[in-house]
Amino acid sequence: MIQETLREAEERMKKAVEATQHEFSLIRTGRANPAILEHVRVDAYGTTLPLNQVASISVPEPRQLLITPFDRNILPQIEKGILKSDVGITPTNDGSALRLNIPPLNEERRKELIKQVHQKAEQGRASIRTVRHEAIKKLQTAKKASEISENEEKRAEEQVQKLVDKYTAEIDHLMKVKEAELMEV
Repeated sequence: MIQETLREAEERMKKAVEATQHEFSLIRTGRANPAILEHVRVDAYGTTLPLNQVASISVPEPRQLLITPFDRNILPQIEKGILKSDVGITPTNDGSALRLNIPPLNEERRKELIKQVHQKAEQGRASIRTVRHEAIKKLQTAKKASEISENEEKRAEEQVQKLVDKYTAEIDHLMKVKEAELMEV
């Protein structure tokens, strides 16, 4: 019972770290990264589709994304989708593809993005704390039901705390890496 609770808690903590890492990848740095277009939706063929299902996205230069539609007829819809999204970059249409030139970040924008990184990191840490809380509650319930002894409960709680420390440190490390990436000129 204890091992199952610990395994489940660790699994959920890993997922919290992965989710935080994914959120960090969506924050735009001065470099071109196709992940910034992940939330772009395109109205095409009578439905709304993710951009990656109607076009290929490549990085021809460090500060440029090239969006090539699979069907040229939907180029205007892709352009509208990008303009409606929160990417904050106006695409250049050359008739067969769209180019997104990523401007260098100014100091003010860098500070805003670092604040976002800190918020996302705190959300990740909060998720980990929630998992800890739930795991400890399960252990206390098991102790009350006399399924485990008080000593077993204490040892298991210490193991849960070690997992929390490990995965929180991982999120902190990812946050520092992303901050360094944002401060690069």
